[in-house]
Amino acid sequence: MAYVIKRYSNRKLYDTQESRYVTLEELEELIRAGKEISVVDVSSGEDLTSVTLAQIILENERNHRAALPTAFLHQLIKHGEAWQDFFQSSMKSSLDAIMTSQREADRVFREWAARAGWTMPGAKPAAPPTPERKAEPAGEADALRGEVAALREQLRALEERLEKRRGG
Repeated sequence: MAYVIKRYSNRKLYDTQESRYVTLEELEELIRAGKEISVVDVSSGEDLTSVTLAQIILENERNHRAALPTAFLHQLIKHGEAWQDFFQSSMKSSLDAIMTSQREADRVFREWAARAGWTMPGAKPAAPPTPERKAEPAGEADALRGEVAALREQLRALEERLEKRRGG
């Protein structure tokens, strides 16, 4: 579930889940921690998420933490929407490929762990990714978070078992 951030006319940002005002830096920390945010204008209801994320990037640029190449920024402005559409589709396909690779690595690790006798009692194997299985983006994100949590739990249990074997 996305953190809903309300933006007031005075440009203050209010985190509705934490019931407090937040800064762009705090929003950046939330995002880096894996949280999704949604920024909405209080008076009009307009979605300002993209604008706010761009502000965060520009703040990083101002502080020289991101250092976007000048040529890149010129091209972005010069080619406008066509370039932005291309960039968005490229980023989406790249992220999809990364997620597919992570799932495949997870599957291989599970098979390897099973062969090594490290399978946990009651652990169910994840369903292999298939092209037919297309989830909605929000549902897929929740499913991935669940997978990550399950993997962390399995890893913790495997580490405990390994420590017991070493100690015993």
